[in-house]
Amino acid sequence: MKLHSIAYAHWCDHVNGVNPTPSMRGWLTDTMSLTKKLTLRSSHFRVRRLHQEHGLCLPDEAAIVKLPRRTCVQEREVLLQCDGRPIVYAHTIVPLSATASDWPFFGTLGERSLGTTLFGDPRVLRGHLQYARLRGRHPLARRACAALGGEELASPLFARRCLYRRRNGVLLVTELFLPAIAELGTPRRTQAQ
Repeated sequence: MKLHSIAYAHWCDHVNGVNPTPSMRGWLTDTMSLTKKLTLRSSHFRVRRLHQEHGLCLPDEAAIVKLPRRTCVQEREVLLQCDGRPIVYAHTIVPLSATASDWPFFGTLGERSLGTTLFGDPRVLRGHLQYARLRGRHPLARRACAALGGEELASPLFARRCLYRRRNGVLLVTELFLPAIAELGTPRRTQAQ
């Protein structure tokens, strides 16, 4: 394997391309806000912001956000936690060409949910989901391990990503499902509550 190829994932347009288990298929393909879905399955949901700053986009991110090459982007990384347990590592990039009117909320999210904001804004257009299985050497898998204090994670990790558009801006969200996702059961609360 060439050294630069570890930074790329094979992204599939159909979930069958990653051969998930039936329960994992449900997490990968559900079009509900992941924040909402996790909130329904926990007593205490938390977004733990790891960082939000300028960074170099990954090689397999540049093309989907229409950048000609790897370049600097606004980057946000968080852990989504249910009852104190990390369940999802999420990585978001916004090209620096985006304006404050494209994504007015992005710079001030702090530990608030990006998903709630995206799903609550009628001007946001959601693209189609793509799926991958990320090996342990992929940069996002390594970052997820580091966020968990260097804890070794079973590889590969199931991941999905989606491109969002608002006005003239694009935003790419990639979500890695951590092993603890298998321990979440059925919703503890109904959506009506």
